[in-house]
Amino acid sequence: MYLALILCLLKFVSANTNEVFFQTKYFDAPLDHFNFRTTNTFKLRYLINDTYWKPHDGAPIFFYTGNEGDIEMFANNTGFVWETAPQFHALIVFAEHRYYGESLPFGNLSFTDPKYSGYLSSQQALADYVSLIKYLKDSYNVPLNHNPVIAFGGSYGGMLSAWMRMKYPSIIQGALASSAPIWQFTGMVPCDAFNRVTSSAYTTESVQCAVSIKKSWGYFDQLGSSDDGLKWLTDAFKLCSPLKEVKTLKDWLNDIYVNLAMTNYPYPTDFLTTLPANPVKALCKHLKDSNVKREELLNNLFSGISIYFNGTGSEKCLDLNKSDDGNLGTLGWDFQSCTEMVMPMCDSGTTDMFEKSIWNIKEVSDDCFKRFKVRPDPELAELEYGGKKIHWATNIIFSNGLLDPWSSGGVLKDMSSTAKAVIIPESAHHLDLRFSNKADPVSIHRARKLYKKTFLAWIKQHKEQRSN
Repeated sequence: MYLALILCLLKFVSANTNEVFFQTKYFDAPLDHFNFRTTNTFKLRYLINDTYWKPHDGAPIFFYTGNEGDIEMFANNTGFVWETAPQFHALIVFAEHRYYGESLPFGNLSFTDPKYSGYLSSQQALADYVSLIKYLKDSYNVPLNHNPVIAFGGSYGGMLSAWMRMKYPSIIQGALASSAPIWQFTGMVPCDAFNRVTSSAYTTESVQCAVSIKKSWGYFDQLGSSDDGLKWLTDAFKLCSPLKEVKTLKDWLNDIYVNLAMTNYPYPTDFLTTLPANPVKALCKHLKDSNVKREELLNNLFSGISIYFNGTGSEKCLDLNKSDDGNLGTLGWDFQSCTEMVMPMCDSGTTDMFEKSIWNIKEVSDDCFKRFKVRPDPELAELEYGGKKIHWATNIIFSNGLLDPWSSGGVLKDMSSTAKAVIIPESAHHLDLRFSNKADPVSIHRARKLYKKTFLAWIKQHKEQRSN
């Protein structure tokens, strides 16, 4: 009977050949942490494993600050936490971000009107995490300051980890913020920086590959100007439905090039979709010569991008409307991009492999109002979290891979004696947080070794502060 109960409670997830175990639980989180007009709550999902934890010995809590998607996906792809926790006798918690996964405060109504969606913000999410930590410590009957909490996060989750340490230093002892673009905002980095780094992932692999991609945009426009050309593209790219305007295909390709650069891992993965090892290299092997004729270049390009949309070989056609973001919450992130997470993007058309484009905040604002009835505040993130003036920050590791497009907005230099930048030249998007793999570069092994050493220092510091 007890074994059956345990099996019912304990959820099993497989990440490649790696296995993790957790219980799925729900916490009554306040709907609004910042006023006293309402006491409404909603169910915030979190995943927990206390197998290794020694709470009364002062062992740490490893707390993953969930980002823009289903929390199980992040638990499944953050192997470093699972591999490191036993060594530290740590409690493992993966907290889901409000308005993502199952943590929808108003269910299907959550994004229908600002009166429902307006409670979605990073500030509210951080307050959720603080409340959850306090609740968990109460549940295990340990004082609030007894066990150090180390925050983990990748990408937006990494931004949250860093910001949580900055805003709640009495709750968070330290943070590992991997691939966290906390400076990808207005006035902090050039708007074309992101696509310059994306392009470098391709030029590093093959200059001819990047040149071929750059040439393809003009070829698409040429063919897209006639019905015969659109039909040729429909057939050549095996589209599920006839192509009506070439912009649809070009926009899809733009996203795919970014996703391939982000997930350019040295071993096969299925994070966003099923991909081979070194997917940028796998694509570029089809684009070795940029001087071939138009139709041949585009046919070669289709062969290359097939690794992304048809990695399993089971797709009969390319559906441009199919979401390739797995369990990521694109609707929630689109809303946040229309409020606080306003990250300017543009292309110079000369220093990267993309077409020239401009950042027009008015057009963005009008589109946001049309979709969500809200308008963006481009300066909110800087005002709320300090922008580049964070030399007072402590106990944060900002790690960035130079193959990762989001490193363009990452912290690439030390901010203080304990807010340190770790640069991993061979790494794509938060590779350091993934499960260890024999194909990992030496720089990843060194980074993880440094992380563990730093955790020990943070834990020692917490113990000394607690005894004073």
